[in-house]
Amino acid sequence: MKISYNWLKEFIDTDKTPEEISTILTGTGLEVESLEKVQAVPGGLEGLVIGHVKEAAFHPNSDHLNITKVDVGTGEDLQIVCGAANVAAGQKVVVAVVGAFVHPLEGEKFKINKSKIRGEISEGMICAEDEVSLGTSHDGIMVLDPSAVPGTLAKDYFKLNDDYLYEIGLTPNRADATSHLGTARDIAAFLKIAIKKPDVSAFKVDDNSSKVEVVVENEQAAPRYSGVTISGIEIKESPKWLKERLAVIGVRSINNVVDVTNYVLHDLGQPLHAFDADQIKGNKVIVKNCAEGTLFTTLDDVERKLSADDLMICDAEEPMCIAGVFGGAKSGVSASTKNIFLESAYFNSVSVRKTAKRHGLKTDSSFRFERGTDPNMTVFALKRAALLIQEVAGGTISSDIFDNYPAPVAPFKVDVTYSNILRLIGQVIPYDEIKSIITALDIKIVEESGEGLSLEVPPYRVDVTRDVDVIEEILRIYGYNNIHIPTQIRASLNTSIRPDRDAVQNQLADLLTANGFHEIMSNSLTKSAYSSDLDSAVKILNPLSSDLDVMRQTMLYSGLEAIARNQNRRASDLKLYEFGKVYSVNEDKYVETQRFAIFITGADTAEAWNEKAKPVSFYNLKAVVDGIITKLNVKDFTVEDATCKKMAYGLQYMRGSKQLVKFGQVAKTSLKLADADKDVFYADFNFDLVLALARKNKIVYQEISKFPAVRRDLSMLIDKNVSFGTLKQIAQKTERKLLKEVNVFDVYEGDKLPAGKKSYALSFIIEDIEKTLTDKAIDSIMQKLIYNLEKEAGAEIRK
Repeated sequence: MKISYNWLKEFIDTDKTPEEISTILTGTGLEVESLEKVQAVPGGLEGLVIGHVKEAAFHPNSDHLNITKVDVGTGEDLQIVCGAANVAAGQKVVVAVVGAFVHPLEGEKFKINKSKIRGEISEGMICAEDEVSLGTSHDGIMVLDPSAVPGTLAKDYFKLNDDYLYEIGLTPNRADATSHLGTARDIAAFLKIAIKKPDVSAFKVDDNSSKVEVVVENEQAAPRYSGVTISGIEIKESPKWLKERLAVIGVRSINNVVDVTNYVLHDLGQPLHAFDADQIKGNKVIVKNCAEGTLFTTLDDVERKLSADDLMICDAEEPMCIAGVFGGAKSGVSASTKNIFLESAYFNSVSVRKTAKRHGLKTDSSFRFERGTDPNMTVFALKRAALLIQEVAGGTISSDIFDNYPAPVAPFKVDVTYSNILRLIGQVIPYDEIKSIITALDIKIVEESGEGLSLEVPPYRVDVTRDVDVIEEILRIYGYNNIHIPTQIRASLNTSIRPDRDAVQNQLADLLTANGFHEIMSNSLTKSAYSSDLDSAVKILNPLSSDLDVMRQTMLYSGLEAIARNQNRRASDLKLYEFGKVYSVNEDKYVETQRFAIFITGADTAEAWNEKAKPVSFYNLKAVVDGIITKLNVKDFTVEDATCKKMAYGLQYMRGSKQLVKFGQVAKTSLKLADADKDVFYADFNFDLVLALARKNKIVYQEISKFPAVRRDLSMLIDKNVSFGTLKQIAQKTERKLLKEVNVFDVYEGDKLPAGKKSYALSFIIEDIEKTLTDKAIDSIMQKLIYNLEKEAGAEIRK
């Protein structure tokens, strides 16, 4: 919900800054999600000035352009090429000077640059209304009053006032705060000041010449229905103040009458609807339900089938509006409207909610009716709107106010005891303070005793119906931060190790499962034929069979057995993972280690009519491994070639002397042992080390840099035995602070290069989070990188 700071101040007298008001709102339960400075006109007319057209002549190379000389108060006239047909010498105009940004009514903003148009220099732009969002006209440039002074800032000339916009995360229970009045109530209660409601004492009925008969057939769905007619109005553009007030909160201006109904909606929280009185057939308004399946076209020109449960506002012949939700296409206010019937009602919240959901409609009105509006606000809002309509559209009040309110909604009666207040809040609050807060919240104290209070809560506070609700109201206005934290805390200590092993395991399992992997669970007993070192194997003293005679020393073969079983059943495209333990004997001590294994084989993408099946590769596995490393925020590891008989080739990530993960393509000999007949790619994590590293991680918030990163590339010749990991280490050691990334984007080996050499192309991303890097600083870093790469890796930089 959007709330304007300037608008709020119409209800309360306070010198609190926008930031202080933000703190108050959040503290009282209306959480401010954002606070920003805004202008009613996009861009606030920054960079625009008032100019005086001193000369205007035809452009020699165009039949529709003019060359003008414009005084903008700097002492030096600007030459501006203008295409408007109405430009002429002597005019006072709005000028966007070079460097200014122009915010048009439609489209993106753009910057004014000095340019040549048909061979003639143009040093700015003379603006039309729609080009600077001051209106919709594009018939020509804006011609101002002759009294306008050249050089005056446009925002000062048009008297634009800066405002502040609060974005409030409104919870569903706070129906009372869906307006500026409702929001101001909380601020006033906190500051212990009075609320200033709009004055409607000037409202009077001029005559009864245009009375509309109103019949409410369904009083359960419409407990209160009010209305009045206004005749002789003129539909036109809204005045500047009204358009600006709506624009700040993001509401588009339509016309003066509709804008007033929207204004009152956001002002008082009471939805209104204006009907064209001349379109009401039979001069009769009926609030009723229509037959099931009745067709009705809404304002968005969509034909909808009504339910028999939908409450409708009808005339003598047909429905005109879905009550509390959306208007009809025929009965709304149009440019030709002269007389209106203005509706202000209190509709049943459940009825409106079901209707809005049934038709998939969410409007500002339904948002409020669904949560519960104030039944005692309808007539006041009607008077407020009628006076504003007379102010902006003229007209006369041509009927008495119709008000059908057969069963007035009674206030909620709640008893609250001081002992219960103390029990729930946990702190003694003076009784006078409690009573002043309750009174400030518009809750009436009916009776007082030594034990507590009997209260009447106004009907618009639909969330305050029990004593605990009242206590919550007292607490949020008193201030959660004013509740003292006790010095003594009683709690049971939790000595479990962090991070929790199961939590990390579930996190990784969720990640892999979401990416198409399946978890397998294998027996820890396996056959000794898989063991490469039987002396370190844990042997079973009384094995059930020769296939289950040792504890597994690696996760590899249990996974390969699962793959072979699936391949034999024509399921060859597999992505598997397993958490488990491996066992060994070291110096007569049994060692048990937690491992985490990943297997992929078969096709990465299934065969389709437009694409052949693509087999998995080492890089598919590497992407998964790197994703897990990133997820766990493990850093500062080195990359080495994997040396393992079980793998044809691969890599290993090392943290000091400890192996974090080893991954690569499984060797043919290993596949044969497990009877797997297709290439398999396998990763083996030391899960105990993963947990130890995750435990040391500290997640630190850091803002995204405001300054641009710079990329520089180097191409070099190096020995074939030099790996990218070595080059990356040299680079990171050379520049630890500003070097953010090192990547290889091209590798070449061939007969065109010297024997034993290969060509690498590396990219370096350099960024300073505190300032924009200069060419001198970048060149200095690159020279250091070149020097160290040449010195430590024997690189020959190609220029």
